[in-house]
Amino acid sequence: MEKNQVADAFVRLVTIMDELREKCPWDRKQTIHTLRQMTIEETYELADSITDTDWKGIKEEIGDLMLHMLFYAKIGSEQGKFTLEEALHGISDKLVSRHPHIYGDIQVKDDEEVKQNWEKLKLKEGKTSVLSGVPVSLPAVVKATRLQEKAKQVGFEWDAREQVWDKVKEEMDELQEAVTANNQEEIELEFGDLLFSLVNYARFLQIDAENALERTNKKFISRFTRMEQQATSDGKSLADMSLAEMDAIWNSIKKQNPGT
Repeated sequence: MEKNQVADAFVRLVTIMDELREKCPWDRKQTIHTLRQMTIEETYELADSITDTDWKGIKEEIGDLMLHMLFYAKIGSEQGKFTLEEALHGISDKLVSRHPHIYGDIQVKDDEEVKQNWEKLKLKEGKTSVLSGVPVSLPAVVKATRLQEKAKQVGFEWDAREQVWDKVKEEMDELQEAVTANNQEEIELEFGDLLFSLVNYARFLQIDAENALERTNKKFISRFTRMEQQATSDGKSLADMSLAEMDAIWNSIKKQNPGT
């Protein structure tokens, strides 16, 4: 698609947003706070489509999120806080300033050096910590990954994945010690440490821990619902079956569909 076609499509959506805000009772009623939860839901719907590599869904959810961004910009403009143009120029200016290897005379050898320079530039802009900018409300697994990635940019990182696996085993041992001592507070703390170290190991394996867990969630849902269906077709209820009976159905489903 040519640039002018993209511009036309963007302006069309902006115009529709303006018209809806003016003429539709529901759209007129919305505030940044009433939109917040819907935006979160749309973001997760996009994440689901990405996990499933559903390009049709990705296209649709990108459109939905774009509408939300324009909605916030419209409300911001109405309240005299900022304009859409200011928001767009703001991100453009930020991208230019944080890519001196493209828009300046800085040389970089790979993407890791780009990320390191990015964090250094953010500190120069007034950030007080390399960990700043990680949203408080991020899901814990995503947050752990982002914290570790940011710490890596200043060299706080293991040299090899074998070292990280040794750390995982160390945390497993500490968890078992807490379990043996029956100290509930320590059990929770050590369990958290173990999860954090596993997220770190996932990074060294070049795996997205959040996505990996979500794929497992989806696989469990698929197998469990098929197990329910199998039990129903056999005239039984899972609640009335023994664990051994359910496990036999589970293993049969797993064997028929290894990856799902």
